[in-house]
Amino acid sequence: MSRLYNFELKDIDLNPVHLNQYKGKTLLIVNVASKCGYTPQYADLQSLYNKYNHRGLEILAFPCNQFGNQEPGTRQDIKSFCDLNFNVTFKIFDKVDVNGSNASPVFDFLKKQSPGIMGSEAIKWNFTKFVIDKSGKSIKRFAPKDGKTKIESYLSDIL
Repeated sequence: MSRLYNFELKDIDLNPVHLNQYKGKTLLIVNVASKCGYTPQYADLQSLYNKYNHRGLEILAFPCNQFGNQEPGTRQDIKSFCDLNFNVTFKIFDKVDVNGSNASPVFDFLKKQSPGIMGSEAIKWNFTKFVIDKSGKSIKRFAPKDGKTKIESYLSDIL
């Protein structure tokens, strides 16, 4: 069993979420921000969720303010922004750090399993995406610029 399923996190409403509830699902885990040039990708993520959730896809979004102060709002600000602008129905978590000594253990785990270009583990910007297979293994890392078309072509083959 993957260590990923051992993590317990807080969602945007501070409710505990045990990742073991996602066993047997394909996950797309993304660090997100409301004031980023890639923020329109929320619409793409919602579209992917709408299209593939019935086939076992879950999207887990983690707001992060480590890149250019692009997620400065409170939990309520973030939740309202996602609801009003993108009608987000996938799971949004409490704000996290993805790099450094205060990084979420989930992102430390993901970065080790799926390093970036030239083996770098650091996440370079908002909207870095990790695909997790049904056994809980991180099998693909997408760059922030990688959009819906590239992600969907990959997901449609593994779902």
